[in-house]
Amino acid sequence: MRIDILTLFPNMMDMFFKESIVSRAQKKGLVEVCFHDLHDYSLTRYGSVDDYPYGGSAGMVMAVEPLANCIEELQSQRHYDEVIYTAPDGEMFSQPMANELSLKENLIVLCGHYKGVDERLREHFITKEISIGDYVLTGGELAAAVICDAVIRILPGVIGDEQSALEDSFQDGLVAPPEYTRPAEFRGWKVPDVLLSGDHSKIAQWRYEQALERTRQRRPELLKE
Repeated sequence: MRIDILTLFPNMMDMFFKESIVSRAQKKGLVEVCFHDLHDYSLTRYGSVDDYPYGGSAGMVMAVEPLANCIEELQSQRHYDEVIYTAPDGEMFSQPMANELSLKENLIVLCGHYKGVDERLREHFITKEISIGDYVLTGGELAAAVICDAVIRILPGVIGDEQSALEDSFQDGLVAPPEYTRPAEFRGWKVPDVLLSGDHSKIAQWRYEQALERTRQRRPELLKE
């Protein structure tokens, strides 16, 4: 997989992708992540890619021409399955969406800023708009990092124990059950006996029941979905 991230702050993105699982995935050759500084596509001598909005409202808008030029340059080199825009009013990011994107070969992720991008870019270049929550961030870099992390970690071979990724919260529509590790007793607090029983069918049933109950208590809307 290849992911091209279009950003005003490539150094900020570079720091995140040099650590942990996403870094190991790149070193293994399972994913290639490339950053593109949108200032390089500026049409002004000051390197700006934003301008005042028509109509006189407050704030600035990312201009259509430099962003379109960047996207078209990338598209001239390879086919992209999706051109993603991180937007507060986009479709809410979810585990099923991460699973779907992990099956793609090439992705572009445009990090939004200011009041957003010129609507013509959204109409003619963007194929998928994603939000990571009902709040506004200073920029789309954090959202892009969240999306990429969720997608990369489930690529085959990225995590040593792939079964672990399949048992993550939301993979089956439920949050994950409680987890325990050694020691079996700490300050009088004991690990549930069933987890020490060695009976895998009973353990699986216990995990399912716990996940169901925890979802009912903490995220009941998932059960409705």
